[in-house]
Amino acid sequence: MYTTLISPRQLMDAPGESLIVLDCRFQLDDPDYGHAAYERGHIPGAHYLHLDYHLSGSKNGQNGRHPLPDGQRLAVDLGALGVGEGTQVVAYDDGTGQYAARAWWLLRWLGHGKVAVLDGGIAAWLAAGGPLSQEKPQRRPCRYVMRQGLQRPLEAADVLANLDDKRFTVVDARSPQRFRGIGETIDPVGGHIPGAANRFFMDNLTAEQHYKPAEQLRAEWEALLGEGFDPAAVVHQCGSGVTACHNLLSMEIAGFRGSRLYPGSWSEWCSDPSRPVER
Repeated sequence: MYTTLISPRQLMDAPGESLIVLDCRFQLDDPDYGHAAYERGHIPGAHYLHLDYHLSGSKNGQNGRHPLPDGQRLAVDLGALGVGEGTQVVAYDDGTGQYAARAWWLLRWLGHGKVAVLDGGIAAWLAAGGPLSQEKPQRRPCRYVMRQGLQRPLEAADVLANLDDKRFTVVDARSPQRFRGIGETIDPVGGHIPGAANRFFMDNLTAEQHYKPAEQLRAEWEALLGEGFDPAAVVHQCGSGVTACHNLLSMEIAGFRGSRLYPGSWSEWCSDPSRPVER
């Protein structure tokens, strides 16, 4: 069972009858890019999931740019693809893994532990000699049974209360520049949640776009949060709850289990002018 990462070779050797592969390619500035890339060629048997349509819910102007999808709806979508209790799910993209990590977190949110991200994405798959296909995979629909989530999200009210309670540490996955409020071009307000630490999600990767070894990630997280920190007292956020999942996965790889996600993240936080901002 793979629960964090899977290598291209391991994916090639995985039994197909109990495997579902999810293509999560996406670009923020071109929402149609991922599906077009999927049509041109994808890992054989992969199904496409769109960040906006499948991996996010409806926006209302106050719940962030990529709010969580309705859990029941997502469960139906996964069941339609053939994801059942014993299914090994593998997610990939062609970027730095943030969209695949979002799918990884969402499945864990629904209680599905057998889900992993393809380390290095489709580039690593091709480098290992993996083929691409334009064939639409055959669906094996089943009923996806929602279970107690392995991940528990937080709401803005929890984060706001924590400014006084200080029950957890918020870790912001955005770049240091955006964290400081410098050159913000995505959200209408620059800055960060007061008291938050900053761990740019790209720092989880090697130059070849693979996740760093577990020992290195562990040392880097301890350098940021202190030796002996409690992972359950760490809450991750980013701009819209996507790249924060990259940091969550990084901590799981490092052996730090139990940290949580604030899905609304900065785009939700800054939508209410009464919430404080630090720069």
